[in-house]
Amino acid sequence: MRILVVGASGTVGRSAVAELSRRHEVVTAGRTAGEATVDLMNEESVRAMFARLGRLDAVVACAGHVHFGPLASMTPAQFRKGLDDKLMGQINLVLLGLPHVADGGSFTLTSGILDRDPVRAGANAAAVNGAIGGFVKGAAIDMPRGIRINAVSPGLLEESAAKYDGFFPGHEPVSSVRVGLAYAKSVEGGLTGQVITVG
Repeated sequence: MRILVVGASGTVGRSAVAELSRRHEVVTAGRTAGEATVDLMNEESVRAMFARLGRLDAVVACAGHVHFGPLASMTPAQFRKGLDDKLMGQINLVLLGLPHVADGGSFTLTSGILDRDPVRAGANAAAVNGAIGGFVKGAAIDMPRGIRINAVSPGLLEESAAKYDGFFPGHEPVSSVRVGLAYAKSVEGGLTGQVITVG
């Protein structure tokens, strides 16, 4: 399969690439690094990337940022950051990428643990992750040409535990190997409309 991984240079993206590249041709993309560069919040940038890359068998999205901060001082503009970036960025990949994915292909989005196991200052992340899961479930019954769609929802990765020290009290970090396998399950398996949780 020819698989596009967007956000391939991030911690989660590297996990997906490491597993999928063992058996498939992986094309990497990101905002500033990769074989293709793309701004997921810019529709023309997304269209241009797909036009340049040609036919794909699968698209994996491991990109997007959310706002972390206390709810009491959060502004609507800060909250919208996650909606515009992580949520709409990934949805843009699906809506604009559908014509470029082969019959029977797939999309795999990335949410995260905070909608099912929240932490303080994580309301934006929780909302965005929940919305990604809802989109995947709703979109799955409406996808054309046998195309599947799922999301991977990883916990805090071991490689990121030091960076986020203190933000995820009591959370047990998960290995990048397990996260990579979840992407393989989505891309290579038969599931659709599912949120595949890791941790």
